[in-house]
Amino acid sequence: MRLDTDGPIVTLRLDNPPMNAFDSLQREELSARVRELADSPAVRAVVLYGGDRLFAAGADIKALAAMGPEEIRGWNRALQRTFDEVARLPMPVIAAVTGYALGGGMELALAADYRVAAEDAIFAQPEVQLGIMPGSGGTQRLARLIGPARAKNLLMTGRRVKAEEALRLGLVDKVVPAGEALKAALTYARQLSEGPPAALEAIKEAVDHGTDASMAAGLALERALFTGVFGTEDAAKGLRAFLSRDKRSAP
Repeated sequence: MRLDTDGPIVTLRLDNPPMNAFDSLQREELSARVRELADSPAVRAVVLYGGDRLFAAGADIKALAAMGPEEIRGWNRALQRTFDEVARLPMPVIAAVTGYALGGGMELALAADYRVAAEDAIFAQPEVQLGIMPGSGGTQRLARLIGPARAKNLLMTGRRVKAEEALRLGLVDKVVPAGEALKAALTYARQLSEGPPAALEAIKEAVDHGTDASMAAGLALERALFTGVFGTEDAAKGLRAFLSRDKRSAP
């Protein structure tokens, strides 16, 4: 697993051949890398990428099958916490998905803010076919993203969803030709990285935390964040620029 930096954009590349499975070592490394990104004020956008053949095929099933109940509980708690760390990154996070995003791989993609899929991408939460269920955000993030009924259909059948259907379902935001997912994700990341970081962080926090609360609580959070961004230098510059343009265009 490595970080490729291009100015304010960082691509976090999964690297556990042949299938980018999440074993304990990969989970720990992902968590460490995500914490590095969270603590870096220079990073304005993050792209998650598994490579040109696949995104990630989920957990190491052989390792899971050998675990007892307490080991499973601890492993699941740790992986869920790691994906939560991805979801809580303050900057925009874009998953560039090529090939398979299965099980934990799909759950990692769901932890991103946006998903760009190559036309050969395939998504699935196949855990039910093994007599188990998703345990690292799949049931919760998928239902919030595409709605409970559609989520139950995918979760209860474990069926595979190709990129075009994923787009229709709202599971992904954009489908691009094979081999172009990373390029498209980086282009979008570049666009987002040029925005005011404090405002982008506040918007992400308002949406992510507000939708899990009541309308009143969500509006209170929005109000507090709205007030807070007015104290930033980006807001001052933006408002001055607007007023200057408005003055020039006045009759």
